[in-house]
Amino acid sequence: MGDHDNFIRWFSDLGIGQIPLVGGKNASLGEMYRELGGRGVRVPNGFAITAAAYKATLDRAGAWKPLHAALDGLDPADVADLARRAAAARAIVYGAPLPAELEDAILRAWRTLRQEYGDGLTVAVRSSATAEDLPGASFAGQHETYLNVAGEARLLDSVRHCFASLFMDRAIVYRIEHRFDHYRVYLSVGVMKMVRSDLACSGVMFSLDTETGFRDVVFVTGAYGLGENVVQGTVDPDEFYVFKPTLRAGKRAVLRRSLGGKEIQMVYATGGGRTTTRNIATPSDARARYCLDDAGVLELADAALLIEEHYSAKAGHEVPMDIEWARDGLDGKLYIVQARPETVAARKCATRLDEYRLDEQGRALVSGRAVGSTIASGRARVITAAAQLAEFQAGEILVAEATMPDWGTVMKSAAGVVTDRGGRTCHAAIVAREIGVPALVGCGSATAAIRTGDMVTVSCAEGDLGHVYAGAIPFHRTSIDLAGLAMPRTKVMINIGNPDTAFQTRFLPNDGVGLARMEFIVAEHIRIHPMALVDPARVADPAVREQIEQLTRNAPSPAEYFVRELAEGVATIAAAFYPKPVIVRMSDFKTNEYASLLGGSFFEPSEANPMLGFRGAARYAHPAYAAGFELECRAMRRVREDMGLSNLLLMIPFCRRVKEAQDVLAAMARHGLERGKNGLEVYVMCEIPNNVIQVDAFAALFDGFSIGSNDLTQLVLGVDRDSDIVAFDFDERDPGVLEMLRQAIAGAHRNGRHIGICGQAPSDYPEVARYLVEQGIDSISLNPDSVVKTVRNLVEVERGLGIGPREAG
Repeated sequence: MGDHDNFIRWFSDLGIGQIPLVGGKNASLGEMYRELGGRGVRVPNGFAITAAAYKATLDRAGAWKPLHAALDGLDPADVADLARRAAAARAIVYGAPLPAELEDAILRAWRTLRQEYGDGLTVAVRSSATAEDLPGASFAGQHETYLNVAGEARLLDSVRHCFASLFMDRAIVYRIEHRFDHYRVYLSVGVMKMVRSDLACSGVMFSLDTETGFRDVVFVTGAYGLGENVVQGTVDPDEFYVFKPTLRAGKRAVLRRSLGGKEIQMVYATGGGRTTTRNIATPSDARARYCLDDAGVLELADAALLIEEHYSAKAGHEVPMDIEWARDGLDGKLYIVQARPETVAARKCATRLDEYRLDEQGRALVSGRAVGSTIASGRARVITAAAQLAEFQAGEILVAEATMPDWGTVMKSAAGVVTDRGGRTCHAAIVAREIGVPALVGCGSATAAIRTGDMVTVSCAEGDLGHVYAGAIPFHRTSIDLAGLAMPRTKVMINIGNPDTAFQTRFLPNDGVGLARMEFIVAEHIRIHPMALVDPARVADPAVREQIEQLTRNAPSPAEYFVRELAEGVATIAAAFYPKPVIVRMSDFKTNEYASLLGGSFFEPSEANPMLGFRGAARYAHPAYAAGFELECRAMRRVREDMGLSNLLLMIPFCRRVKEAQDVLAAMARHGLERGKNGLEVYVMCEIPNNVIQVDAFAALFDGFSIGSNDLTQLVLGVDRDSDIVAFDFDERDPGVLEMLRQAIAGAHRNGRHIGICGQAPSDYPEVARYLVEQGIDSISLNPDSVVKTVRNLVEVERGLGIGPREAG
């Protein structure tokens, strides 16, 4: 037992097979250091003090019998008794002296590490339990870590504290809940070069999307300072996505980003004694910047791919990974400081779809980043101090600034969780996913806006942004087994505008996106009129100019802000459905809608009937908007070429005349979007009677058509669909409208062109869906909430016509 090899193992001698000897953390660090260090995954060097050393320490001290006396018969529900017994157990273990040969082995290893990194070396001393980070049994956050440890005496003392932390209150409860034997779980300790992220930034990343289980992205979160704030959720981090298939193909681009508040950063406290940490306010200029540049995000994504591929190859199946990273403020390099299998999102069932929907609108109290996709109502319980946890009642909504690892028992009885701080990889988010309750994190003011006793509804069913509503809002859930869902021969596509819902929506049965509207991205994410970014001098209102400057401060230029935000929003949709076709409609705001954007009133005319006015294709080559259209084209070119999402097709809306179509296509070509070049297909909306009457001429210019049945119906019948007075005359089933649909389909097919429909008619009226199928329409594009219902209807329609279904997938 006194043999040096049983007590100390260098990372270079460890692999994932040594979990019984050194625990999950150390085995994983050794695996990466040994197998991936030469391939670009930078792991700090270090060594593990083995579980055998822990056992030897307790054996020599005769500690097992006192531990049994302290812990046997423990009732974890008795919080006061738990605290007393756990403290006694920790005192027993900490009081056990390290065997002399173990002390000697630790110090010799420390001196070797100091030779590699220099006399200024400080180390992280990290606990690693022998059953840690196994799928279904993640002990993350249960035991203690000591940072920036300098000197031999402090190192030895930190090792004893780590050993004792096996008996933290939360760790004892976790073992009882998961039926681990306290006396059979041993603790290893990792000693590794300290990455000085206190001087830079750190965070957590996953090799899948944590909310939906979508596996084709790397999800990176980060903030300034030590990583504890990101893990515990005491800070709202920056978020980034990178798309794996195009990254593997050599496209070096961030798919999407979101700027977090990063209100505080954890640094080391100065002064004597043990190294401690403290939080300081993040300077406002640093908060306004992303903590990582694109090169850093992509370097981390590269590492995530390598780590996932390596662990998947060893396991013989895909293993999504949960990875901690840190940038060293002294050498500027990025390090991987931990990796473990992701244990929640990876288990999501892709063939069962649970959809939650609110039945009524409510008054929103606060909003935050949604965790999960469910809804829950309950009485709120605002927790401002840990002592208040004893008052928490099962089924309440837990509201707090942030949650802590030792709150686990209370959180498991909560109906929902709401926090002021934190991102979607924080402690509250991780626990909420594990227990399957909705959580909103990073709300900012939840503890002020919500009071204990308030009845509230937590909704995470509306995309990335979730809401807490006042009162108990009625909602319903539908559960659908997609595995046995037959698909019609007619292609079923999806209408979507919100990138926040794209990863979730992709799991619906579909053949791609028939209509991706960029208006939502412009209105909700960009918020600024394109021409106000091209020509900001024309924005005469200083307050509006200030708002624009604030929104664009992170971009190289105002125009680049528009291009980046639009490109990343559209790319998120294209990536979600890749490699299926995604048809993006170029902007189709009306003048009154454009005028409502920041700065828009300085560029838009006032029209009596915007529905028939300066909209769609008419704007693109017009001097009043041509520069704005150029920005749209630059964004779409970036998605296709720089980001590698060649499944993106473009569509021109409200194109009145053939000459107008020719002008628009010429403008697109000037901006690098030439139809046919690099496989680019350009469609046109078929929504004006002239598109049908001159279908042959339009077919010569475009690769396909998409029928906009809403506008086509109003123009065929002469009905303003926004007018309540004549709404009764708006009917897609009118024989004249149906004849227009027939002619459009026949004309497109006569010219060998694809034709689909993206209007509401086939969702609302089964008889219209039947008519379209009878006419041989190629695809029907639907809003997400009507996909399953319409798929089933189309299968029945086709059966009635003697057409058999195809299988899902």
